[in-house]
Order: sequence, then structure tokens, then C-alpha cells
Amino acid sequence: MRSLSKLFQYNQVWADSISARDPAFFAKLAQQQAPNYVWIGCSDSRVPANEIVGLMPGELFVHRNVANLVIHTDLNCLSVLQYAVEVLRVEHVIICGHYGCGGVRAALSNKRLGLIDNWLRHVQDVMKKHALLLDSLPSDQQRLDKLCELNVIEQVSNVAQTTVIQSAWDRGQDLEIHGWIYRISDGLLHDLAVCAKSRHELDENYVRACSRYSLLG
Repeated sequence: MRSLSKLFQYNQVWADSISARDPAFFAKLAQQQAPNYVWIGCSDSRVPANEIVGLMPGELFVHRNVANLVIHTDLNCLSVLQYAVEVLRVEHVIICGHYGCGGVRAALSNKRLGLIDNWLRHVQDVMKKHALLLDSLPSDQQRLDKLCELNVIEQVSNVAQTTVIQSAWDRGQDLEIHGWIYRISDGLLHDLAVCAKSRHELDENYVRACSRYSLLG
């Protein structure tokens, strides 16, 4: 603990600042959580989920992994999703990637990094699926930017195909999926226009979103 004492000091300052604004905040927070959103994002330390959308603790249910992937055999991610949808009854599922993602960059360049290569194979599947579009772009930076966007769009599709979301829609639960991307250089989020509240809406928006040029030009 001594080597990390400054983190405990920061924690004290943070807790004191919250309590100063709302003395009952932590007492209320301890009773229950009632978020309206579940966030599936990248593990990158530069993308703090709550902070970039201005939400307080308790308002955003979060799952993060390298390159913000939703894989049908990942029981961790699926368990988070099921709990958020069926127990917390969130109304919005947000998949958020970011430009300059190291995982996406590694997949695009086919670098060998070790164990994580097996995880990033899923990003390479996205790359191969959209190879014609990516190959048509004139620069490596544009291909990286576009693959970061396409990866989010594919994860939106993956989320929508899970039994968790399919069952929710079948029983008429009000649930919408969103695909966003974050630009670290200016701190701004961008909607990739692939949101959906039904299978039909997803199919239409998926094709349109994939065919767009990158938001970065």
C-alpha cells in the first residue's frame, strides 16, 4: 500500500468532493444501482466510460475489454449483458470504440504480440469481411480509422444476435443498441448511425453504416 499511497490520497479527495456536493450520495448509492445504460468499451486507459459521458457512479453499467469486442463465446461479456438487460432493465446498450485503438492497429498490421493474437483474430475477421472497402482507402491512417469504425459496427451486430437481446426484443422489452466511436484527440463522441431497436432496423442501418466513409474523412 505504501507505494500506492497517492492513490488513496486521490480517493479521499474524490470522495470528499462528491460528499461536499451531495452529503447523502454514497448512502443512496449503497442501497442499489439503477443505471439506464450498459457500456461495452475498450480497456484503453484513455477512454474512461463514466467521465466522457458525464455520468456519476451508479448511472452506467460497464464492461471493457481490448478492442471492445462482443464474442459469442465470451461468457464474461454475455453475463454482464444479461444482468444489465434482464435484472437492471437498462434501456440502452452502447458499444463504444475509439480511434487509434492499439488492438485494432495490431490486427490491421498483423503484428505478433503473443496470447492476445487469439483475441484480436476477431478484429481480423472484421478486416477480412470488409477487405474491399479497406483496400480502397489511400492511406494506412484512413484504413485504421475505418477499421476502428467497422469494428464497432460489427460488435453492434454481434450484440443484437445474442440470445440476451433477441429474447428481450421478443418479449417486447424497450431496448436500443448504439454504436459510437470516441476521438481521444478532442474528447468527443460520434454516433456511427447503426442504432437499432429491432432486427429489421439493425439490418437496414448496418448496411448503411458499413458503406459510409470514415467520419475522419
